[in-house]
Amino acid sequence: MKTTNVMIVGVGGQGSLLASKLLGRLLIDEGYDVKVSEVHGMSQRGGSVVTYVRFGKKVYSPIITEGEADYIISFEKLEAARYAKYLNKDGLIVVNTQQIDPMPVIIGAAEYPTDVLDELTAKGLKIEALDALTLAEQAGSARAVNIVLMGKVAKQFGIDYNKWIAAIENTVAPKFIEMNKKAFDLGYNS
Repeated sequence: MKTTNVMIVGVGGQGSLLASKLLGRLLIDEGYDVKVSEVHGMSQRGGSVVTYVRFGKKVYSPIITEGEADYIISFEKLEAARYAKYLNKDGLIVVNTQQIDPMPVIIGAAEYPTDVLDELTAKGLKIEALDALTLAEQAGSARAVNIVLMGKVAKQFGIDYNKWIAAIENTVAPKFIEMNKKAFDLGYNS
């Protein structure tokens, strides 16, 4: 069995660490050897956050290098562009269409590119984009973008839907379980 490489990328505060914890727990429950590594930029200041999740029969390193990612789950468009070079030739980027301005844009030193996803598609990359923020708000909280995205990518892993729901129930704080299950469903059925 080949090792599968997943990168979860976003901006600090979007819940990428919870998403990686959910995915890691699910994969361990499925009997995979799993390695997770978190790379924090200025995450508490809205900076880039990257988590690597690697799984297979035996995984020796948690790090994913350029051209190795089978999946990139991006919580924001510009983060998808920032990490696209890590995608392998057959890989998939699942991306939230939300725009979160980085500091250079906020202070007026740069402009947010208007055609980020078009540029990635023009490079021949396989992209599935969705407005995860709107779906998360429908589920009850903008903070559920992470779980909407996990729902969107869930079918790619070939793991039964009910096992994903069980992983949510075992990972998320009890008072947020129902809202997160709704967010997962909205992403899963999008």
